[in-house]
Amino acid sequence: MLIHIQELKGTERQGWLQHAIAPRPIAFASTIDKQGNINLSPFSFFNLFSTNPAIVIFSPTRSVRENAVKHTLLNVMEVPEVGIHICTTEMVQQVSLSSCNYPKGVDEFVKAGFTKQKATYIQPPLVKESPVQMECKVLEIKSLGDGPGAGQLVIAEVICMHVAESILNEAGTMIDQRKLHHVSRLGGDWYASINEQNLFTVAKPNAHLGIGIDALPKSIRNSKILTGNHLAQLANVSALPEIDANFNDDKVKNIIQYYAGSPTEMEEELHQYAKQFIDKNEIDKAWQILLTGTDVL
Repeated sequence: MLIHIQELKGTERQGWLQHAIAPRPIAFASTIDKQGNINLSPFSFFNLFSTNPAIVIFSPTRSVRENAVKHTLLNVMEVPEVGIHICTTEMVQQVSLSSCNYPKGVDEFVKAGFTKQKATYIQPPLVKESPVQMECKVLEIKSLGDGPGAGQLVIAEVICMHVAESILNEAGTMIDQRKLHHVSRLGGDWYASINEQNLFTVAKPNAHLGIGIDALPKSIRNSKILTGNHLAQLANVSALPEIDANFNDDKVKNIIQYYAGSPTEMEEELHQYAKQFIDKNEIDKAWQILLTGTDVL
């Protein structure tokens, strides 16, 4: 199905893009105007773009239906400071409530039941309930247009972070990803919760260049069992492994004996067995299974 984005109505365009480009982190932003009116609102057009300097960007886009400008944007134009907070599952319903289109001057801290906490370097208060609070100075505001749905990029530098000790690792040296319980935004009314049950790790390419899928033995590269993800994990080694003379696995022996007269079936069985260990991230063992009794030339 081919979607011509510019031919769609604003709400349709928004729907297709936001359902596809997801999940998106949420910037829960607190701001203040020159009169001292406080605003609190979530934005899912948000991310980290630099660590030195520490730059985040979020976009309070113009309303798709009414082409109205967000109060958050008006506030940072007057007072170029913003508190950005991480949204968690424990506060997501309150965060959503704060996104209501209240009149300017209405305090969403009060409406959504959040607690104000005095910041160290900026004027807007921080959200006490958020386990990660970032005090930011607005460096630049870049408009991407003046029509409905046009982005208004708020480029801000993170001056400091406040991090709850309850989400740190045992050594107290870093955030434990399993404890933060991020919430991310999808399309429509959909959100996603990040918890220990749906977290997984992907080994970063090592310091030496991985050999690449194209350098895998043909019998492995053309496997009917192993997927592209499996092949990429195998290919993230700096050199093709060698057969370990001390490798001993009874199941491998049984496969080789049972399928001795059928090399093709033997190879498929070995690939099925190796797949189990790749899925458990035991790549060294998977390689030994694949190398033993398999034509790797």
